Amino acid sequence: MSPSPRASSPVLADAAHRPSALLVMPRDLVDDVYGPEERAHLDRLVRWAGPDATVEQVSTRPALLADVELLVTGWGGPRLDRTLLSHATRLRAVFYGGGSVRPIVTDEFWATGIQIVSAAAANAVPVAEFTFAQVTLALKHAHRFERAVRRLNRFPSRPAAPGTFGSTVGILSLGLIGRLVAQRLSTLDVHVLAADPYVDAASAAVLGVELVGIDELFRRADVITVHTPSLPQTSGLITEELLASMREGATIINTARGAVLDEPALIRVLHRRQDVFALLDVTHPEPPEPGSPVYTLPNVVLTPHIAGSIGLERRRVGRLVVDEVGRFVAGQPLLHQVRAADTALRA
Repeated sequence: MSPSPRASSPVLADAAHRPSALLVMPRDLVDDVYGPEERAHLDRLVRWAGPDATVEQVSTRPALLADVELLVTGWGGPRLDRTLLSHATRLRAVFYGGGSVRPIVTDEFWATGIQIVSAAAANAVPVAEFTFAQVTLALKHAHRFERAVRRLNRFPSRPAAPGTFGSTVGILSLGLIGRLVAQRLSTLDVHVLAADPYVDAASAAVLGVELVGIDELFRRADVITVHTPSLPQTSGLITEELLASMREGATIINTARGAVLDEPALIRVLHRRQDVFALLDVTHPEPPEPGSPVYTLPNVVLTPHIAGSIGLERRRVGRLVVDEVGRFVAGQPLLHQVRAADTALRA
């Protein structure tokens, strides 16, 4: 679910009864996520327990958390470990202006029962937009032709590509982002396959996709887009055998996590098969090691993890947080609360 385009928080007249809050995250990211409009809404919803703090300040002065009921944070936020929690004895909820909460949560946090909100739904929007654009370009072989024109200093004599009518696109994992991608692909005249062991055929049909196994997905799709979370059981999920089975001229797009894809295997396949193309927004490690072939292979396009929220897109994340703080203060159910069980299947 994407947030409303504008924050819609109620105005509370009695400041004394507003919950105490503290914003803790790197200073260079605060304004990106919580711009003037978002801050103005938060000012009307909470009573600030103090000026914005950094993780380092909270670590050296944990007493800053003593009166805090709501922790507003985001990318680079504080680790919610035993030490922090022992000082934040009044903490009732954490609002995380970012995607996965894995970087900040601990087993000790889950044991407290404190609520936590993630803005992953807002961060998913630009990833789906970026993916849709790359799928369209891949079906046109746009990146291949651009490189060929640059290399040959002329146009190819007979450019050929699958195009966006009647082609097949495969989505690996139908989580939050995969579903958004499927919805956007419904605007094209393409056949959409999906592989996800946690989704049944009926749910896939609602999205207008055909549910298949991962082997069939790689064999049939002209373009494969990866949206699988990085979990112990998904490490190296995309094997050399799968990559080698891709149809002639196929493209694989990865905007998920680099560890899901066996990168050395991908490099070997790309060396052998110049017809296969890879669009990598994530790698493992990230960035790639100096001298890695992914920097120079002619059939790789490498981007520096830009599919997620960048620039003004981060304000969408902040607005989701503002809306959720508004719901919390008004005693309404939270729409984007994350529970411990959810992290088993999320990035």
